[in-house]
Order: sequence, then C-alpha cells, then structure tokens
Amino acid sequence: MKNELYTMNQYGKITIDIKTFMDEKSINRNMLARAINARFEVIDKWYGGHVEKIDADVLARTPGDIIRYTEAD
Repeated sequence: MKNELYTMNQYGKITIDIKTFMDEKSINRNMLARAINARFEVIDKWYGGHVEKIDADVLARTPGDIIRYTEAD
C-alpha cells in the first residue's frame, strides 16, 4: 500500500449547521443540550459556528439533519 498525503481540496468537507436546524424546529440551545445530554457550552459553540472538535459520542446523539457533506470540486 502506497503512503499518500491528502490535502483539504482532495476530499470533501463536513459542515455542522445546527443553527438552521434549531431555527426551523423552534428549539433553543438549552433544549437541545438537555435533549442530547450534552453540555450547553458545546451546543453554544456549535450554534455560533465555532466547531473546534467533534465528540463522536455527542455527534451520534444529534439529529442527522445538522451534518452536511460537501464533495471536493
């Protein structure tokens, strides 16, 4: 197997669009945090578009509507 280095433009991008989802469902950050058993601070950062890292356990409990995959050009 050949070792290769992939650059950002060679694969797609994952975007977490939690604000749009929450606005459509008329729920606030506190309600979502309680519903998925996550800390408010995590949901607040995601809501503001400041996703530093993704906890797979929290991500697994969130609605699939918030995750968007964009293929590379």
